[in-house]
Amino acid sequence: MTIYPLQPGEMHCIKIESEEDILTTFQAGIDSLNITHGVILNGIGSVSAYRLHVIKTTEIPPGNTFFSGSGPYDVDCMNGFVIGGKVHAHIAISNDSGTIGGHLEEGTIAHTFCVITVLNTSASALDGLDHFKGKKL
Repeated sequence: MTIYPLQPGEMHCIKIESEEDILTTFQAGIDSLNITHGVILNGIGSVSAYRLHVIKTTEIPPGNTFFSGSGPYDVDCMNGFVIGGKVHAHIAISNDSGTIGGHLEEGTIAHTFCVITVLNTSASALDGLDHFKGKKL
């Protein structure tokens, strides 16, 4: 087990407008705020298209399976981290057919809007968080 002490800083809400790519727009917001490490607390909104990935196998490294689609979906939740300035977000979306989720990828497009709350943390607090046995996956 590793414990990462976090010193909370400013909290920001970033609103992604209709027809904008959620990941690239959110990353641009993180870049403009100079957030190196942070915690993605939540996200809400809707999407008209999605592109996600999930792990592929129980092997290490597990590889990824990518999938995409379109249609009206609500954003039920979003969470994750900003590690070394890079967004690592997971998202769950649903419609009347069910719920799907995974790692947020470029190609997930806001339908009405998407609002994401991120908490800035101390500069080096999350270094290594996305590593497995000392190696970045």
